[in-house]
Formats: sequence, structure tokens, C-alpha cells
Amino acid sequence: MFNMVSLDGYFEGINHDLSWHHVDHDFDEFSIQQLYTTDTLFFGRTTYEMMATYWPTEAALNDDPIVSKLMTTTKKYVFSKTLPQANWENTTVIRDDIAAQVQAMKQQEGKEIAIFGSNILGVSLIQAGLIDEFRIMVNPVILGSGTPLFKGLDKRINLKLLQSITFDNGNVLHYYKPE
Repeated sequence: MFNMVSLDGYFEGINHDLSWHHVDHDFDEFSIQQLYTTDTLFFGRTTYEMMATYWPTEAALNDDPIVSKLMTTTKKYVFSKTLPQANWENTTVIRDDIAAQVQAMKQQEGKEIAIFGSNILGVSLIQAGLIDEFRIMVNPVILGSGTPLFKGLDKRINLKLLQSITFDNGNVLHYYKPE
């Protein structure tokens, strides 16, 4: 599970605002390397809709061609009971038995499975014990309000820090695994 958060723990500002994300060359390099190790992406409906309106566009292809291509060509699953269909290339909608289907996908051969954003989906998979690693990038900003990263989590999860990486722009990426 990868998410960017503000120092005060919000993964998005009010009205899904992400304008505060510090994205630069180092972040792009990290994103590319992360996508090279991933062959499956999981999204909740809201994150999927945000991603699908940007990454398969000409603007994304011009601004960030490698990430745009990787995001589009990678196999994607959107978990939603309300999304009528998914029009972004290589995307399948899953409506039922989320935990069982995720568990089955985790048993298959392949590269890593990643969840980007998608707090509601992430929390449900955390509660089912299906998240193997958390990659949390802290941005040097305090938002004051927004959506807390683990909103809805109803139990304590102890984590072990695996490593931290500090970026020149002030972002700090922490890798954790559940204990």
C-alpha cells in the first residue's frame, strides 16, 4: 500500500485536493521504479476515477511518458459496487468477495500488487490482514483538515519500520510491515 500523507496524517485535503503533493524528478524516479516492480494495481472507485481521468491522456503522456505508459499497461482492478464499468485499458471491476479475491490474487505468481490512494479499500484489506507492506511518503506540509489516511480502521496495527528514504524536496518515504 503506497500513500502520500501530510505531516498531520491526511492523504487528501478537502474535496480530494492533492495539489500539496511534492512531486519532482526524484519522486518520478521512485514512481517509475515502484511501477517496474508491480504488475497489478488495486484502486477504490474514487481513486480509480481520478487516475483514469489523467494517466491515459495526452497531457499525462507528454508530462510523464514513462509513468503514463506503465499506469496504462499495468493490470488494474477497481473494487466498487457502484462503478458501472471501467473504460481505462487493462481494468477489471470487482464488486463482491473482495477479501477472497484479493487473497486468491496474492497466491498467483507475478510481481508486486500495489494499492495507490484508495483509503476505504486499503482499510478493508488491512482489517482482513491482506497488506504485506506499507509505503508511506510524508510531505512537509500541514493541511489542518482533510481525510485521515486510515480513516475507518477499527483496530490497532503494530508496524515494524523497514527503511526510510529522505528526498531532496523534504519528502520522507517510510517502508513498514505489519508485525
